[in-house]
Amino acid sequence: MGSEAVEKAFADIRAALAVLNAEVDGCGSEPFSAADPLAGLAEGSLDILAGAREAEAGLAGLKARAAMKYADTAHALAPPGMPVQAQEMAVAAEIGCVLALGPRAASAFLSVSHALTSTLPLTLAALHAGTISWQHARVMVDEAATLDPAGVAALEAHFLDPDTPRPAAAATIGEMPAHRLRHKARTWRERHHTESIGKRHTKAAADRRIEYRPDQDGMAWLSACLPADQAMAGWNRLNALSRGMQGPHEARTLTQLRADTFAEAILTSGTNTSSSSRGSTDSPNVPADTSTGAGAGAGTDTTPSSSIRAQVLVTVPVLSLMGVTDEPAMLDGYGHIPASMARDLVANGADSFYRVLVDPRDGAPLEIGRSSYRVTKAMRNWLRLRDGQCPFPGCSNPSLDNEADHLLAWHHGGTTGISNLGQTCPKHHRLRHTSGWEPTPATKNQPPGWTSPTGRHYKSEHQDWEPPHWPESALSAMPAHLKPEEQRRERLRGQEHRQQPCPPVPAARGCLAGDLPWPEPPPEELLPPSEEPAGDNLVDPDDIPADDCLWEHFYAAPPVLAEDPLREEETVLT
Repeated sequence: MGSEAVEKAFADIRAALAVLNAEVDGCGSEPFSAADPLAGLAEGSLDILAGAREAEAGLAGLKARAAMKYADTAHALAPPGMPVQAQEMAVAAEIGCVLALGPRAASAFLSVSHALTSTLPLTLAALHAGTISWQHARVMVDEAATLDPAGVAALEAHFLDPDTPRPAAAATIGEMPAHRLRHKARTWRERHHTESIGKRHTKAAADRRIEYRPDQDGMAWLSACLPADQAMAGWNRLNALSRGMQGPHEARTLTQLRADTFAEAILTSGTNTSSSSRGSTDSPNVPADTSTGAGAGAGTDTTPSSSIRAQVLVTVPVLSLMGVTDEPAMLDGYGHIPASMARDLVANGADSFYRVLVDPRDGAPLEIGRSSYRVTKAMRNWLRLRDGQCPFPGCSNPSLDNEADHLLAWHHGGTTGISNLGQTCPKHHRLRHTSGWEPTPATKNQPPGWTSPTGRHYKSEHQDWEPPHWPESALSAMPAHLKPEEQRRERLRGQEHRQQPCPPVPAARGCLAGDLPWPEPPPEELLPPSEEPAGDNLVDPDDIPADDCLWEHFYAAPPVLAEDPLREEETVLT
C-alpha cells in the first residue's frame, strides 16, 4: 500500500485517459452508434466532456486536501523554534515547485485550500463529487472570506445544501459558469451580511479612485472605482450616446464608439458635441433620462453639473423607501445597493415613477400580460426584473441590451404575456432563429430554459427572490404559519398556506389581488396615518340615519387618491 497504491491509481488514470482519447479519435473498440456513427461520435464527445469536467473537479479537490495534509505534516516536522512565517514560506515554495506555480500563486492556492478544508465542508464535498468546478469553489471562498462562521454556514446551505428548497427548473450552481455564481453569491452576501450595506458602502466609498495601467502596443487602461449608481448610470449613458451615433455611415463598432465617447468626455468639457450632433436622445435606442446622483452619505457630489443622467431601474422595497427598514435595494445590472442610495435616486431624480407589485410571500413580481403582439415598455421592464440578463445559460449580457422575443411564435398561437416572453441578447436571439436551439416554456417568475440541437436540456439562471423584510412589530402580530419566510419555504415545497384575500378594490388603487402578508386587520404600525384631527367631534357613520342627506354627498364624491406626481419614475417598488 502507500506509495505503491498511489502509483497504481495514477497508472489506472493514465490508462483510462488513453481509452478516452482513442474514443475521441474514433478508434475505440466499437462505435458509439452502429446505426449513425457520426451522430454517435458527436453525442459521445459531449459525454466525454461532461465526464472530464467531473473528473477535473474531483482531482482539484484531491489537490487541495493533499496540499493541506502536506502543510500540516511539514509544520509538525519543522525544527523547534523555526518562525511560523519561515515555515509557511517553505511550504509554499515546496508546493509551488511541485505544481510549477510562482510564489504568489502557490500562496493563493494554499489559502483557498485551507478555507475549503477548514470552513467550507459542503463546498469541498461538492468539488469531490464533481458537481462544481475549482473556479466555483474559489468563488465560495472569496465570498465567505468576510463572513462570520454562522454566515459562512448559511452561505453554503443556501447554495449547496440539497435540503434547501429551490425551483426545480432553476440551474444549480454547478450548471452555471463561475462568474454567474460570483454575482449570485455576492448578492446573497450583500443581503445577509451582519454589518449593514449602508455602513459598508460608506467605508468603501471613501476608497473611490481612478487607476491607470499601461498595456501593449501603445494602449493603456483607465479604470474607475465609483459608487454603483454612478458607475451604472455612466455605463448606460455611454451605451445610449454610442448607439445614437450608429448608422449606415458609421464604421466604428459599438465597443469602439463607447471608448471614443468616453475619451471625448474626459478630455473635453464633457459636452460631447460630436455625440449630440450625431445622435438624439429621442431615439428609441436611447433610454429616458433619470438622475442618478447619490447622496452625501455615499461620499459623492450630487450637484446638477456633476451628476450623470441615464436610465436606471431600481427595485426598492417600499418599507425601505419609506425609511421604516434599511433593506437594500436592487440596481438593475449591478446588484444590491444601500437603502440610502435608493432613496436618493428616488428623491433626486427622475421624471417618472414606474410601479411593479410583487408577491409579499417571496418578493417575486406578479404576472401581467397583453392580448396584442406589441410588447409595452412596462412589460420590457418586467422582463428585466424577472430575467436580470439574457436567459441563455452562462450569458451575462445586461437586460438593457436584450430583445423581447415570443417563446411560442405569435403566428403559432403564442400570446404576448410574461409567461411567453424571453429577453435574449442579440447574439442568442440570432442563435435561436438560425439554428436548432429552442427555448423551453417560462413562467411569470422563471425565465425559459434551452434545448440544444442534440436534444440536451440546459436550465437557466433564476433570480434569488426573497420575502420583503417586515418590522418586528408586524412580524410579532402574524401567526407563525403566515410569516413571509415560512410561506415561501412551504410554497417551494409545494405546500401553500392560503390567507384570506383582500376585499375587491379598483385596480387603480394598487391592492394586491391575493394574499396579504399580515392577518386582517393589519397592525396599527402599518396603517397609514389618519387624516382626521384627534378629538371627540367626529361623526360615526353608524350614527347617521339611512335617509340622511350626508349619504348622498358621500356617494356623489367618493374619496380618491391625489395624482402621483412621480408616477412614471424608473423605480420599482416592492
